[in-house]
Amino acid sequence: MTGQASGSNQDSKVRPGQRRMAQWTRDYARLPGIPDEYIAQDGAPRAVWARFFDAFAALAPADIERRFASADRHLREAGVTYRAPGDTADRIWPLSHLPLLIDAADWRQLSAGIAQRAQLLEMLLRDLYGEGRLVADGAIPAAAIAGSSEYLRAVCGVKPPGGRYLHLYAADVGRGPDGRWWVLGDRTQAPSGAGYALENRLVLSRAFSNLYKSMNVERVAPFFEAFRDSLRASADRDEPRIGLLTPGAFSETFFEHATLARYLGFLLVEGDDLAVSGDRIHIRTVAGLKRLDVLLRRVDSNMLDPLELDASSYLGVPGLVEVLRKNGVVVANMPGSGVLEARALLGFLPSLSRRFLGEDLKMPHIATWWCGQKSAREEVLSRLDRIAIEGAYGRGVPGFPGHGPVLASELSAAERERLRAAITDRGIDYAGQELVRLSTTPVWENGRITPRPFVLRVFAAATPTGWTILPGGFCRIAEQPDARAVSMGDGARSADVWVVSDQAVSTSTLLPAGDTVRIRRIAGVVPSRAADNLFWLGRYLERAEATLRLIRALGTPLRDSVKGPSTGLHSVERMQRLLVTWGAATQTARAQPAKVAAEALQSEEKFGSALSLVRSAQRTATSLRERLSPDAWQVITEMVERLDHEVEDDDGVLSAAELTLQELASFAGLAQENMNRAAGWRFLEMGRRAERAINTARFTRQFAYEEAGDEDLDLLLTLVDCQITYRSRYLVGPLLAPVRDLAVLDPYNPRSVAFQVAALNEHVAALPSLKEHGLIERPQRLAVALQAMLTTAEAAALDAKTLFALAQDLLNLADAIGLHYFPHGPNASRPEKLTGLA
Repeated sequence: MTGQASGSNQDSKVRPGQRRMAQWTRDYARLPGIPDEYIAQDGAPRAVWARFFDAFAALAPADIERRFASADRHLREAGVTYRAPGDTADRIWPLSHLPLLIDAADWRQLSAGIAQRAQLLEMLLRDLYGEGRLVADGAIPAAAIAGSSEYLRAVCGVKPPGGRYLHLYAADVGRGPDGRWWVLGDRTQAPSGAGYALENRLVLSRAFSNLYKSMNVERVAPFFEAFRDSLRASADRDEPRIGLLTPGAFSETFFEHATLARYLGFLLVEGDDLAVSGDRIHIRTVAGLKRLDVLLRRVDSNMLDPLELDASSYLGVPGLVEVLRKNGVVVANMPGSGVLEARALLGFLPSLSRRFLGEDLKMPHIATWWCGQKSAREEVLSRLDRIAIEGAYGRGVPGFPGHGPVLASELSAAERERLRAAITDRGIDYAGQELVRLSTTPVWENGRITPRPFVLRVFAAATPTGWTILPGGFCRIAEQPDARAVSMGDGARSADVWVVSDQAVSTSTLLPAGDTVRIRRIAGVVPSRAADNLFWLGRYLERAEATLRLIRALGTPLRDSVKGPSTGLHSVERMQRLLVTWGAATQTARAQPAKVAAEALQSEEKFGSALSLVRSAQRTATSLRERLSPDAWQVITEMVERLDHEVEDDDGVLSAAELTLQELASFAGLAQENMNRAAGWRFLEMGRRAERAINTARFTRQFAYEEAGDEDLDLLLTLVDCQITYRSRYLVGPLLAPVRDLAVLDPYNPRSVAFQVAALNEHVAALPSLKEHGLIERPQRLAVALQAMLTTAEAAALDAKTLFALAQDLLNLADAIGLHYFPHGPNASRPEKLTGLA
């Protein structure tokens, strides 16, 4: 069996590996009539897999399991997720522990076929949206094009800015019955999966680093570098600004969008982030409108412009098509390119290849009959029980539920007749395809390998020198052995794809030589939406901290009256009242401090509970994936997981609160030490500072009132984390005036209101001015006034009325920052600060 070493001088270290290999492969067998990646058609293991398993079997079983666990842990901690169609929550990315292997010779054949097909489809788009000679000459029936909702009349005759319709192409492929690669479908709309392919590579190459290097796996970085450079070259200025347009955080593949944006150095934008002014597209940023040169879209064509395409769309940019007409922005891929995904066109591609390229297709696709033609329709009806029926222009079959093909052989007699009648009456909407059972690849299950069907998506990027193919791709593996198609929503898993070379491969990264790049220290513009999310991320986390401090103060006497302050019933009542007011607990629970603390910690229904707040922070952070470090995301994920885990008793509530407070401190440290100061950090800081100031003012009003005693003042010092500072300054117990001064007015205390306001004032002053009249703008005006008031105020004058007014002024400042810089309301487009040449 494969993986066994030959020769008479086998040493004892090899034999355990041979035995393990024999055990793994003992029950492995090709499915009848189905090509397999491990076992070739002659029944022998393929050489590339034998080489892999030789090295793999040399690892001890415990080492293998440890590496598998490391890969799984990385996926969880990094928050690699996706959403299946219909899901409302993210799923952890399901990565197969074994890669799909392709040898160099096999890959050359596959990549040549993909490059040829990409070039053919580019030429086809040029004709369909240009001269239209193919339809005029009868090479393609007009109905085969016009029947697709992806054929956009609005862009007919529009020459694509940058000179290309397709910048990124992908094809789903599998091995046919003859062992050759066959195309199962084309992806020209907005091909997905490249970001997940990149993440798969990062995870598996880290888990099996030595094995990865010894196998001479072709690197993927050159492909992404070529793609990025090609998009840059398509713009009409030397240093273009490139954005990746995403539908948003609720997209099924949002994690991939964030991964690609971060890896390629693009701005991750949504439709609301963009505005048309003149002949250009601009990004709404905290510094005003900034010109965008290239838009890599992950939004379907029909959704791109509600003025000229789908009027119900909230995902696009009003006026985008008109900007394209005026050559004002490069869009990759060009709107309308999704028409080539229609199955109605597949049957015409062989003749079109000979017409455009003068050669046959190098890689065939599955036999397809478009029922809009009489001869094809009759062929389909005569073989109805032996083929699959698909929609000619989209997912699913018109008139039948689901998104997959319909097999007439599995329908009832009545349903079969209904299908036959539908094809006869309106054949234009249907296509028949040869039944395909996917080829298989080894997967690891319960300590053995077993064959599972897979689909491989291969990517091609257009460059000035031709099409560059990603060495590898996005592989989806089915859980069931008889799958006819694989979707990530059907319980499938993904696999890294290793193109194995016979020679050593050069390492490559996206980091160019230092002397070829102009040095810069500003990381780029901050879209208003990103700034908004950063601001609220800071506020949510600070609200969670204040709630957790109340929970800890409420729960500490319940666990050990020796630890913490001596808390009387009056103080307990005030803490419970605050939690009820903040929406963390219910009024009926106030008589039971332990119940209030538990509810404030983990209530699913209360919007102000610690769990609800950290979940809100996580949702907000999801939209910032490209701006947060993996460590920062991991801290947020761990907080949610901790508070989502039900605690059993009062001690568990207190322990969860204390540990989550430590994690909040960790996040604050990561933000302080690791975030670039010019890339949104100020807005995160302003959110934290504003919310901390508001909460400290509220705490002071509750526990430093005129008749407050030692217990209340001591509790206030605990809630604002100033016990040590107070004791180091004063040799007496808590007194009203010194406590008020320390919590509110002391500019040297990093927890005081005055310290937060001074920081806010500094941040607001550093932000760009959005008006050109030279007057101080409202956020800075409010911040300056607050700082002046706190600088001149006296502790004795900080009564309840003054503290309430202070909290209101702080809320007004936070609102003013939002109204001035974030993308809503009358300030959204800010035309007065249009910087079209920036």
